[in-house]
Amino acid sequence: MSSWRRCGECWTLWPRQQVQGVVEFVGGSYLAATPHISYRRLLEGLVHSGLAVHAWSYVPGFDHQLQARQAWNAMRQCRTTLQERIGSRLVPLRLGHSLGCKLHLLAPDGGRGCHGLVALSFNNFTADQSIPLLGVVAPSLGVSTEFSPSPQETLRLIACHYHQAHNLVVRFGDDQLDQSLELVKALQSRNGDGSQLLHLPGDHLTPASAGLRRQFLGDWAEGSERQQQVEQLQQLITSWAVTGTTASG
Repeated sequence: MSSWRRCGECWTLWPRQQVQGVVEFVGGSYLAATPHISYRRLLEGLVHSGLAVHAWSYVPGFDHQLQARQAWNAMRQCRTTLQERIGSRLVPLRLGHSLGCKLHLLAPDGGRGCHGLVALSFNNFTADQSIPLLGVVAPSLGVSTEFSPSPQETLRLIACHYHQAHNLVVRFGDDQLDQSLELVKALQSRNGDGSQLLHLPGDHLTPASAGLRRQFLGDWAEGSERQQQVEQLQQLITSWAVTGTTASG
């Protein structure tokens, strides 16, 4: 495995052996500023399986539609660089965590430029839910602030303008921030939808690296059970990236 490298707005990591596929990853909220650190164990496990990883680095703002376009453009640039190196065309798997799922779902190509999306812990909160102080300060300033698109509009856009039929929505059992059921409802309202919902053990920080889980959850956050959860997730994503199905079929 090579070293992490910066490519435009993305951090990239490519396997030394033949590239089996490419994963385009967008992380959640402030974890995504340094995805090569925040999600290191998960992403490096994918590279060990022969997948190239392109992880967009960003700080979340209020205009999610704009950030979805920025992520899409940055990923496309990285993919072009990789294809020139290996001499073949790659159709990516898109992988998102929390807010990152929303940004993939709002991509300007409507999901046409990939062979599927794996959405981990989809989150579609309002601005004041995501930033509690905002709900206190904004009214006193006479300002109404919301993400664009709003949560309700996001689900409408997914139902009407997201065209990718192959989506794996992963919901962790002890995740209090997850809104995957709302996403699945929007996806399955479309004609020809083939989306799947998968329940796995874990919580909202299961995809994040061990050091971050310890920081937020304490020493208990990293043990053999946690390691098994991450390994299971790696196998699941690898199988989906290569065959478009889960390891169990």
